[in-house]
Amino acid sequence: MSRLKKNWTQAAALMIFMVLLLAGCTTFDACAYMQAILDVSYRNETEDYMELTGATQEDADKIFQNNLDATMHEFHTAELSEELEESYRSLFEKTVKQVKYTVGEAAEGEGDGYTIDVSVEPILLFDNTYEEFQKKAEEYAAEISNNVMKGGEMPSDEEIQNQIYQTYYEVLTEELDAGLTYGEAENITVHINKTEEGIYEIPEKDLRTLDQAMISQKKLEKESQKEAKEESGKTPEKIE
Repeated sequence: MSRLKKNWTQAAALMIFMVLLLAGCTTFDACAYMQAILDVSYRNETEDYMELTGATQEDADKIFQNNLDATMHEFHTAELSEELEESYRSLFEKTVKQVKYTVGEAAEGEGDGYTIDVSVEPILLFDNTYEEFQKKAEEYAAEISNNVMKGGEMPSDEEIQNQIYQTYYEVLTEELDAGLTYGEAENITVHINKTEEGIYEIPEKDLRTLDQAMISQKKLEKESQKEAKEESGKTPEKIE
C-alpha cells in the first residue's frame, strides 16, 4: 500500500507542472492572461489562450494533454494493465476539469511585472476516500492471507498491484460520481515577471504552489511523513 501512495503522490505533484511563456504586447492584460493559462491547463479551454498568446490550436491542445501525460508517468512504470491505465487517465481528466479557481485583480509588481491573487477551493476527492481505500486494501490483504493459509496460491506482485490500483480506482470513481466536495478557499499569490526580452513569464515555483493547492492531498502527505518518521526511527539489525 505504501508503494501505491508514493506513486500517486509523485504523479499528482507533476500535474500541470510547467512554465508558460507569455508573449509581450502593447496593452498587457495580466488578469486575462492568468485566466487563459488556468483555463487551458485545467479545463482544456483553448480559445482565449490562443487569442492572447498567438499559439496554434495544436500547441494549445498539447498543454492539457501533456499535463495528463505527466500525471500518468508513474503509472507507466507500475506495469498496470492498459485498460486500467486508461481508466485512471479518464478519471484524472474528469477530476482536474472540475477544479475551482477565481482570478483576482492584478497589482503592479517589481519592474514591469504584476502580482495576482488566485483564490483556490481544493478538491477533497483523495482526502475523502483515504480511509475507505485503506479499509478495502486491508480487507484484500486479509483475503490473500486467509486463502494462502488454506492452501491457495499466492498472487504475483503484479496481480496484487493491479488489484490494489483497481480497488483505489473504484473508490475514487464512486466518490467522483457522487459529486466532488471542496475545502475552504486559499489565496495563492502568482507573479508575472517581464524579462529583458520583453516576454512575460510565470515562475515555475508559483505554478507548482498553485497546482498543489488545486487538489488536496493532506491525508496522503501526513501518512507519508508518518512512514518516513517510522523508517528513520528504525534501529539497524545487528550484524553477527
